[in-house]
Amino acid sequence: MRKGENFVWNEEREKSFEELKQRLVSAPVLTLPSGSGGFQIYSDGSKKGLGCVLMQHGKVIAYASRQLKPYE
Repeated sequence: MRKGENFVWNEEREKSFEELKQRLVSAPVLTLPSGSGGFQIYSDGSKKGLGCVLMQHGKVIAYASRQLKPYE
């Protein structure tokens, strides 16, 4: 959204918002990887820590995160 533009709440945004709310309140469930299809890795890092999620077919396979030491 840019300065001066009006925000329009439409059906697509409502659907995305409802999905986000559902995902925030439901417990994460890990699944086993299947032999077919590729994997996706989502990662994030900051000066304080690292984190990543391994996914396949839109489902979480594993989470990993750790806090960085001051010397790292």
